[in-house]
Amino acid sequence: MTHDNLLAGSCRMALGALLHDVGKFAERAGLEIDPEILATHLQLYARRQEAGGRQWYMHRHAAYTALAIDRLEPWLPRLVGTDMTPFAAWKDVNADDSLINAAARHHKPETFLQWIIATADRVALGFERETFDKYNDAEDTTTKARLNHINARQLTLFEQIDLRDDAPRQSTLTKRYPLLPLSPLNLFPISTEQAETADQSKAIAEYRALWDAFVQAIADIPASHRARLDLWLDHFETLWLTFTHAIPSATAFGAKPEVSLYDHSKAVAALAVALWRYHQERNDDTATVATAQLRRSDWDDQKLLLIQGDLFGIQEFIFASGGETQRRAAKLLRGRSFYVGLLTECAAMRVLDALALPPTSQIINAAGKFLIVAPNTEATLTTLATVRADLDAWCLEHSFGQSGVGLAWLPATCNDFLSDRDQPNAHGRFRELMKRLFAQLEQAKAQRFGLCATNSPASLFDGFLDQFDNTRGACQIDGRSPAVTDIEEGGKKIQVGRLAKDQIDLGNWLTRFERLLVSRDRILHETLAIDLFGYRIGFTGNADDSGRFGPEVHKGNLLRAWDFSLPDEDGTRPLWNGYARRAINAYVPRFVGHEAEDVWLREKYQRCEPDETFDPAPREPKTFNHLASEDLTLDDRHQWVGIRALTTLKGDVDNLGLIFQQGLEAPTFAKMAALSRQMNAFFALYLPWRCRTRFPNAYTVFAGGDDFFLLGPWQTQMELARDLRTEFTRYVAGNQGIHFSGGLSLTKPGLPVRHLAELGEQALDAAKTSRPEKDSVTCFGQTVPWTTFDALDAAGGELSRLTGELDLSTSYLYGLLELIDKAERIHERPENAIWHSQFAYRTVRMLESAPGLRGKDKNDERRRLLQQLAQVIAQQGIERFGGAYRIPLFTHLYQTRD
Repeated sequence: MTHDNLLAGSCRMALGALLHDVGKFAERAGLEIDPEILATHLQLYARRQEAGGRQWYMHRHAAYTALAIDRLEPWLPRLVGTDMTPFAAWKDVNADDSLINAAARHHKPETFLQWIIATADRVALGFERETFDKYNDAEDTTTKARLNHINARQLTLFEQIDLRDDAPRQSTLTKRYPLLPLSPLNLFPISTEQAETADQSKAIAEYRALWDAFVQAIADIPASHRARLDLWLDHFETLWLTFTHAIPSATAFGAKPEVSLYDHSKAVAALAVALWRYHQERNDDTATVATAQLRRSDWDDQKLLLIQGDLFGIQEFIFASGGETQRRAAKLLRGRSFYVGLLTECAAMRVLDALALPPTSQIINAAGKFLIVAPNTEATLTTLATVRADLDAWCLEHSFGQSGVGLAWLPATCNDFLSDRDQPNAHGRFRELMKRLFAQLEQAKAQRFGLCATNSPASLFDGFLDQFDNTRGACQIDGRSPAVTDIEEGGKKIQVGRLAKDQIDLGNWLTRFERLLVSRDRILHETLAIDLFGYRIGFTGNADDSGRFGPEVHKGNLLRAWDFSLPDEDGTRPLWNGYARRAINAYVPRFVGHEAEDVWLREKYQRCEPDETFDPAPREPKTFNHLASEDLTLDDRHQWVGIRALTTLKGDVDNLGLIFQQGLEAPTFAKMAALSRQMNAFFALYLPWRCRTRFPNAYTVFAGGDDFFLLGPWQTQMELARDLRTEFTRYVAGNQGIHFSGGLSLTKPGLPVRHLAELGEQALDAAKTSRPEKDSVTCFGQTVPWTTFDALDAAGGELSRLTGELDLSTSYLYGLLELIDKAERIHERPENAIWHSQFAYRTVRMLESAPGLRGKDKNDERRRLLQQLAQVIAQQGIERFGGAYRIPLFTHLYQTRD
């Protein structure tokens, strides 16, 4: 079988497995079906039960799966023809191995292909055999008597995370996800009372609205893209995510409705393709395999291969600097950040392409890491070794070993995916598999590029110096690669290398385009000069433009079309634009309307150092010099006051490894994938939208996975940090065991970006290490819990109020820093306790000299104000917070500095 035929067959298997539970969606939506047709399909696909002279059908959704696939056929790729490998002819209900039968008979499988999807379903659920048999014969009811599979709404996994070893698990869960399409605001759980209703008709109506929107949206996928199954399937997966991310998958047998239809069905698709390919490549007897799967006698065979990828050296890549880096810092940062996302996507695609696997075989892709499920065959292992060498060679050639893609793989059995939910004393096979995965990735990081191997790719550095043109020298952007061309901006020419040229072009194109094409050969004018692991990356405009490349699809040239647009300001609009979505774009602050046309004339920006690459026009991205001025305010003299400064905000989730390895009581493969997807969604989808709508001057350097790095005006960043903490707590259903730490570092805008990153990393490290429980933030060199950070904000408000009312002098406020130093060191030098007396003395002197408070007749007023200042500053400020009181004090001083 050729590579293309193998890929097409794998895509068909993936589609059948992905849609195996589409009947749950259709049934709950109340799809109108002719009673006679429904009765026929129930006999074919549902499990019949008999008791007390009564007969009924279990898992009726299986019948609806066949009916729903039939309804969707007009918008699906062509599945009628002589070669529909591995399935029989479409719509032939008498053909046991048609796609419809293989998808819909997962509760009563008989043939090899039916058992492939059914086995993948069982593995994704993580059920022991006895547990699954009970589930398979159970009705669609939940643990609540008043609810069934139609009324119940999806639980959040975050509410159930518990890292304590000996504490009882929370039994009452109070949050559910709203049954709405994926959007920034719909990512958040709401109360059970808001989400669920006992009114059956209302619950069905919610599903029907979702189904109708889904059917309407599938028509948005370009018809020409159906000619290439992996291209179309990539689009369809995004569509499937958008409309099924909040549909509970399992409700029968008292199962918690905690995994979405999307996460479960995608896990099933990845597993089914790997299982089919394992047996297909080995040419196993299909009848023998079906019998073995029925008995689970082959569940200890290592049929599956889990492939992990990890992009390391991200910061070295983003912040590489030469003499001309700072001049165009914002544009370079924009291009490099996007490039990192592209590298990860293309590295994963390179693995999939080499193994002839569909995009659905990639289970996880977040923050430079990906996980792919493949068949554990000799052909797979041989191909992976070649791919790893190719990835190493590319990274050594273009990043000189500072960045790269680590690739590692681990064989697994079906039994390795079983959960220990019903066996509390069991060894927990899936937990052990996860631990091995984490350990293996750590090992791969220590074996980068295989430099100790006999066939080390380090030989690529032979003749490295010969690549340089003596008339050009080194690239003036990254300072290390050979300069090959020159670019002109602001009337100045500089020498740049190929990679730097691509990054600068990216920074320009990202302001104009929101879609890109991945192809084998160049299609568009705006195409990166360097291929990414063999793929050409071109940028295009709106959806109409993107859909005009049908001939390239038919030629086999166009491989992917990705929508990387940011969510629009309407936080409830579905994240679907007809194409596969990739959350690899960052939010960039821009001038709006005519604001940019007179930007240099406005007094607010007059002290900015001019940036030769800046074009004062509407929608033009703001430079770092502009951002540093955005927190200036007008005083009562109409003068701009405050400091011009940037603040770096870096953060990441605390104890992430423990959350994945032991946070869930009964982990499964689908749950792990869901948890990874949902964690990534907050930072990759919601955070950029939050910046766009509420913090428009916050520059997203990168955000995804479990971490983020933002640049922006100094005080705005402090507000953003508090806001993100609040929103994240809401996002994880108020679970106090899930939190992130953050580091804030204030700098002048002219500091090189690399130094900004280093200072931010130091602040984050202080937040992570200062307290065993973490959950902290570092600001102005002070590390405090987030709750204290909020309290300090309130204390700062009181300080500003008093300063305004009493016109406290700057010298008086600066003098408080000395008192804070003493209060902080009383344990070192007991005589520092004198700070109380010094505060009282200085305050009295200040009040005696204040206009309007002089003379004996003002003694009572001065005494009252002394008590007020002592309460707000000395007692509720310095005494309560110690050194941390520097945070509100510095904040106030920097706000009012001339």
